[in-house]
Amino acid sequence: MPEHHIKPSRFDGAMNATIAWLARRGVSFFGTAELSVVGRKSGEWRRVPVNPLSLDGERYLVSPRGASQWVRNIRAAGGGRLRLGRRTHTFTATELPEGAEKTEALRAYLDRWGWEVKSFFDGVTAKSSDDELARISPLHPVFRVTVTDGANTDGAATDSAVTAAGAPAAGA
Repeated sequence: MPEHHIKPSRFDGAMNATIAWLARRGVSFFGTAELSVVGRKSGEWRRVPVNPLSLDGERYLVSPRGASQWVRNIRAAGGGRLRLGRRTHTFTATELPEGAEKTEALRAYLDRWGWEVKSFFDGVTAKSSDDELARISPLHPVFRVTVTDGANTDGAATDSAVTAAGAPAAGA
């Protein structure tokens, strides 16, 4: 079975570029950050705005569009960087298997951003049953993010940046 992926429209691409540009300058909508990950084919850094999710002391990245390019790249690279303004955090990423942790992360993501990403989740919401979330779960990769650097580029402690749940980004 081919992987599920909803390609961004031209409008989404333009919005993503604007949101990423703002994140690089420290302007965040509800915590949006810029994800940078090395391209699996090009070897060059690729950037996209994402909605980092904090839940029970852990950080997650959820792909509402499915196996997008950033998902494929992070699977190959095993991690990347999250940036908000001058604060950059290097991290490793562990893809969650199907199960309770992934379902809980998806529910929290939909609770926070369902109004913006609902079209990607086939009618499933944060209030949907566990069975409904389990049905769509294989279509939406979720990664647990573990920050690996001791300090970010402006010298502040790593816990101070990109810890709040992120904001809606069209391609996130």
